[in-house]
Amino acid sequence: MAELVFFSGTMDCGKSTLALQMHHNHAARGRDGVLFTRHDRAGTATISSRLGLARRANEVDDGTDFWAEVVHRRTHGRPVDYLIADEAQFYTAAQVDQLARVVDELAVDVFAFGISTDFRARLFPGSARLVELADRVEVLQVRALCWCGQRATHNARTVDGVMVVEG
Repeated sequence: MAELVFFSGTMDCGKSTLALQMHHNHAARGRDGVLFTRHDRAGTATISSRLGLARRANEVDDGTDFWAEVVHRRTHGRPVDYLIADEAQFYTAAQVDQLARVVDELAVDVFAFGISTDFRARLFPGSARLVELADRVEVLQVRALCWCGQRATHNARTVDGVMVVEG
């Protein structure tokens, strides 16, 4: 049975590394997947990790329709067994609804990766909807460190090296 899984954690805890590893593992077993991302640090249409791993992906924008993408590929003879959805916090709630529909009606596994909250500890729209709809939410266990050396628990925003709490 296909499932929608949301892998969440703070910045620098290995989400994109895990996304690329999962793609590698599934592809090595003969499964066909499609990679998606939005606003990756490496630029458009790339999933990259801070470890130096990178892979081409489909860039998501507000007009991306995941249901239509999968149906189009399948009707043109290209199998789709799973989707990797990186930087999913930037997806719209409607796009997360599409991902859930792909799982439920097309039996395609969806592995979504993203941070849950912004620097004000407010849920991103995509993350909020993933928490509501995911079959499983997994908080990554790699402990990212704060600049103070302690375990990171939230994301921070800095401007000119100074942490800000508004904006």
